[in-house]
Amino acid sequence: MTLTGAGKIAGVIGWPISQSLSPVLHGYWLRELNMDGALVPVAARPEDFSAVLTGLRKAGVRGVSVTVPHKQAAFALAEISDPAALAAGAVNLLIFHEDGRIEGRNTDAVGLRESLAAGIDGEIAGKSAVLLGAGGAARGAVLALEGVGAARIHILNRHEDRAQALAAQLQPMVKSQLIAGALTDWAAVAGGASLLVNATSAGMAGRAPLELDLTPLPVGAAVCDIVYNPLETPLLAQARARGHRCIDGLGMLMHQAVPAFEAFFGVRPKVSPGLHAALAQVLSRG
Repeated sequence: MTLTGAGKIAGVIGWPISQSLSPVLHGYWLRELNMDGALVPVAARPEDFSAVLTGLRKAGVRGVSVTVPHKQAAFALAEISDPAALAAGAVNLLIFHEDGRIEGRNTDAVGLRESLAAGIDGEIAGKSAVLLGAGGAARGAVLALEGVGAARIHILNRHEDRAQALAAQLQPMVKSQLIAGALTDWAAVAGGASLLVNATSAGMAGRAPLELDLTPLPVGAAVCDIVYNPLETPLLAQARARGHRCIDGLGMLMHQAVPAFEAFFGVRPKVSPGLHAALAQVLSRG
C-alpha cells in the first residue's frame, strides 16, 4: 500500500527539519485550492539521506523539497538535472517519476528572480548589483540577477579567491559582467549599485549579524536579504532606517516553492500577500 491512496503526498527533507516553513507554505496552498494532499517534514541525517529517499520513493511519495545540508547530495543522486541545478551544483527539488527516474531542479534562482522582479519592478535592468557571498546561494543569486537584467554583478566575499572562482565558473553561462572582489571592496563599488543582495547566512537566527555600513550605498538602491528568519534582519533594519526599499527572504522562499507545488500536486499556485502574512505570523511565534 502506498501513501498516496487518500491524496498526493510530498515531503521536505533536511537535518534538522523542525525550522522548515515548507509544510506551512504548501499547506496554505492546499487549503486555498481545496486539494487533498500533504507535504510532510522528513528529518534525515546526512549519512541516511540516500536510504531515506529510497524509502520515500517506495512509499509512493511524489518528490521532496530539499533543504540544508542535503542540496549537494541531492544533485549527486539526480539522474536528470535542469540548467540551474547544473550551474549551482545543488538541487532543492527532487521529483520521483513513475518510470523510476529522479529529476533534480534548482528553483532557488527562480525564486529570487521572481521576488526581485516583484520588489524592484525591472529597475535593475542595465545597472549594477552587489552580491555578498560566494557559496551555493550566491550561485543561484547570480542567475537571478541576470534574470532581472543586471548588467554588472560585483561578487564580494570574505575570501576573495572564492569570489573569483565563482565568477570564473559562471561567467560563460551569463550575459551579466561578473566582477569578483573582497568584502573590503564594498565602499568602492557600493556607490554605483542599484541593488544589494545578501546571499550569506549572516544575520540568520543564531548567527552573527552581517556587519556592513550602508552609508556608501545610494538611498535609491534596493536591499534584499535572502535570510527569512528573522524576517527583519539587522541588514534590512539598517536599510529600512535609511529609506531603502527592502525585499525580505520570504519572497524568495514563496516563489521557489511554486514549481515544487506544481510538480507535486499538479496545480500552479499563486504567491499572495495572504501567504506572506501567514508565514510571517509563524515566524513571529519564534
